[in-house]
Amino acid sequence: MDESLDNSASDCFIPPSINRALLLSGESYTYYSPCPSAITTQTTRNVSSPSATSCVLGVDEAGRGPVLGPMIYSAFYLPCDLHHSLLARDNSFADSKTLTPDVRSDLMRLLCTPGNELFESCGWAVKVLSARDISSGMMRPGAGAYNLNAQAMDATVQIIRGIVETQKVDIREVYIDTIGNPSTYQQKLERIFPSLKITVAKKADSLYPCVSAASVAAKVTRDIALDICYENVSKTKQPGETSDLAPADSWGSGYPSDSKCVSWLRQNMDPVFGWGAECRFSWGTAKEMLEMKGGTRVDWPVDEDQGSQLREFLVSSDGVKSTDRDELREWYGHKSTEVI
Repeated sequence: MDESLDNSASDCFIPPSINRALLLSGESYTYYSPCPSAITTQTTRNVSSPSATSCVLGVDEAGRGPVLGPMIYSAFYLPCDLHHSLLARDNSFADSKTLTPDVRSDLMRLLCTPGNELFESCGWAVKVLSARDISSGMMRPGAGAYNLNAQAMDATVQIIRGIVETQKVDIREVYIDTIGNPSTYQQKLERIFPSLKITVAKKADSLYPCVSAASVAAKVTRDIALDICYENVSKTKQPGETSDLAPADSWGSGYPSDSKCVSWLRQNMDPVFGWGAECRFSWGTAKEMLEMKGGTRVDWPVDEDQGSQLREFLVSSDGVKSTDRDELREWYGHKSTEVI
């Protein structure tokens, strides 16, 4: 699932999953392609229609590990009878890490070109989780922390639900590249989607063409998003400070293990604000750099009376105490709700 360390996407096709305004504002968002003409959807929600096209769906991500840029989750679906022939045989989809940026870009272009067999038979969706939102969730105090596994699970659930429940595509089989232990992750998803046949596996992006296609959609979206973030940062520099280097040569891949990325972070750190919405402040790389480089320390007041003691005694609408709630919810987290 690790993203390859190339980021040369500046000349690549820009897919409709790119929303420049939301990317630059640090917002997370979701994009769904129109349901393709070759797929007949269900007419009644949650009830399989005999005329609906049976489909297979794959899920993969790009950008889980970088300190810079968003994390992208993608779902890709198509009719079951076209799964291997259209993707693997006719268009040579494979794990995005094994494909060059140009090949990934060309595949994405075909997927978005009306009249092409990929456009007419395949649908896809992406969830773009911004660096700002990833960090703000992970850095919540105490038990309110919204860890990366939780955010990844919620992103996966959201895009599958959007395709199955909103677009009403008759998904029969789901293949997902794993987060952690495959069997544990699969059991949790099966409890959320009991009607779907779900397979979670390591290296699923190499085993199942629909996951390979999802990995391509995620990687192309991630690469373009990272370039857009870099271009925006470059524009904010003072005259004479902007580098003529391409994004791949300036802040690299965005991974903490990339020396170009680390060098860029060091050279562009504000002592108070650190970096902009392009940086994941919850990553150890960013935290340590702020501390070691003498960043200004800011102590935020903590409201100790946030109602946590009261919530411990509250019960859910079905009468189950919060401490006894489904372990699934505890594993992948949940967003807090306001009580008015």
